[in-house]
Amino acid sequence: MTDRHRGARLLLARDLRVDLRLLVLWIGALSLLVLASAVSIETLYPDAKDRIQAAAGLNNSPATVALYGPIIDESSVGELAMTKLTVLYAFIVALLLMVVVRRHTRGEEESGRTELVVATAVGRSAPLTAALMLGALVSSVTGLLAAVIDVGGGLPVTGSFLFGASWAGIGLVATGLTAVACQLSASSRACAGIASASLGVLYLVRAVADVSIGWLGWLTPFGWGTRLQAWHEPRWWVLGLYAALAGVLALAAYALRERRDLGSGLWPARPGRATGSPRLGGATGLVWRLDRAALGWWTLAVAAMGTLFGLIAPGVEDMLDSDAGRRIIEQIGGTGKLEDAMLAAVIAVSAVTVTCFGLMVVVRAANDERDGRAELLMSGPTSRWTAFLAATLTALGAVVWLLVVVGITMGLGAGRGPWTLVPAALAQAPAVAVVVAAAAGLWSLRVTWAAAGWGIVVFCLVLEAVGGLLELPDWVLGVSPYAHVPAIPVESADPVGAAVLVAIAVGLLVAAAGRFRSRDLG
Repeated sequence: MTDRHRGARLLLARDLRVDLRLLVLWIGALSLLVLASAVSIETLYPDAKDRIQAAAGLNNSPATVALYGPIIDESSVGELAMTKLTVLYAFIVALLLMVVVRRHTRGEEESGRTELVVATAVGRSAPLTAALMLGALVSSVTGLLAAVIDVGGGLPVTGSFLFGASWAGIGLVATGLTAVACQLSASSRACAGIASASLGVLYLVRAVADVSIGWLGWLTPFGWGTRLQAWHEPRWWVLGLYAALAGVLALAAYALRERRDLGSGLWPARPGRATGSPRLGGATGLVWRLDRAALGWWTLAVAAMGTLFGLIAPGVEDMLDSDAGRRIIEQIGGTGKLEDAMLAAVIAVSAVTVTCFGLMVVVRAANDERDGRAELLMSGPTSRWTAFLAATLTALGAVVWLLVVVGITMGLGAGRGPWTLVPAALAQAPAVAVVVAAAAGLWSLRVTWAAAGWGIVVFCLVLEAVGGLLELPDWVLGVSPYAHVPAIPVESADPVGAAVLVAIAVGLLVAAAGRFRSRDLG
């Protein structure tokens, strides 16, 4: 290893140790979702006729194809089982790699730790090399586990390993893309915006290609997953496209790294105004200023998600035209019309997604404390109580807004009107508030524990995905606050249950605020 990369292996070991819990949770959740999809396919579609009908129904819905991608071979068990995971969950794999690479490149530079590291015998490019090595390792492990689990679930061996390789490939591309974004941007926030926007555009191009202009699919790595044809007449050479693009992006990241100063980006940060807004005089205004751009992007993403799922819902009876399929969907959403059950199930999943934004606000506030910025804020007239409540209440207000957006857009997409599904979406707010308040409670105990809030979401998601499959007892399933929300519009509202969840959230916030006021900062 050359002088510029000296110490990269040591930094890799450190980065892996820092991210170990995050990686175990995230990769574990993805692996369990793969297992649930592989094992449940025979139960959901017991014979070949049911599977072909389901695949044809999926392909006949443009909204479903735009979200999940097409099914090339409608008779393939593996392709039907992995239809959601091939494209949609590959996007989640890409987001995992974006978080990991950004954290150990731009995040470390922004905090000043990279400057201390490279001031020693560590080479100039070693932090970037370590981050790329970690990205490659995480991508490989994620893909390999997915392949092994598919084989264990009874799916064909060749298709399973090609599917896992496509996940590994998209992870490598996301690693290189984020590395480039880190060289362009001057802050970790801007880096996340560039990388996530780029991934979103690539996903959108893939959706357009699968619905209408087919050749566009070859221009985006999210289109290669279906064009690989892992489960039917595989095109092995498509895997080389992932490797080639990832290699080009990595080389570009190294080249850009040589053209900028440490701590800066090729795109300089825009200078602020000479005089700040009066709204920044308080803690709430500052938190809003820091998070409003992210909330705007999340609003657009949630609106697109709600519209797509709303468009899909009316055709669910054609997609699941089997007795087994109807029974399972009705179990997910309750009893009643299949379309209502589908909407209820999707709203529940959307609530978990929206919770992630609330956690982002809380974790960012905790990071501000860890890096010393909160101490500067509270050295003035801002009290600890005010600073803590500003972050937590902003997080709660933001998730309520996003739930309203989910209800409006899903209602419009389903052709039911803008306000018909808003009550169903807002019914999830108490459960979301409990999870956000629990994360705030962890932050109040110790600043480094705030990130464990992601573990709560992962735990609830996995419990929802595999709880029924493993036939877990009701008291275990009831640990998740989402399990206590009625499946509106199938079921009626439960004011008592909502009041209990709100009381729990308020109790957690009050206790957390008291603890935050009494402990040392940092």
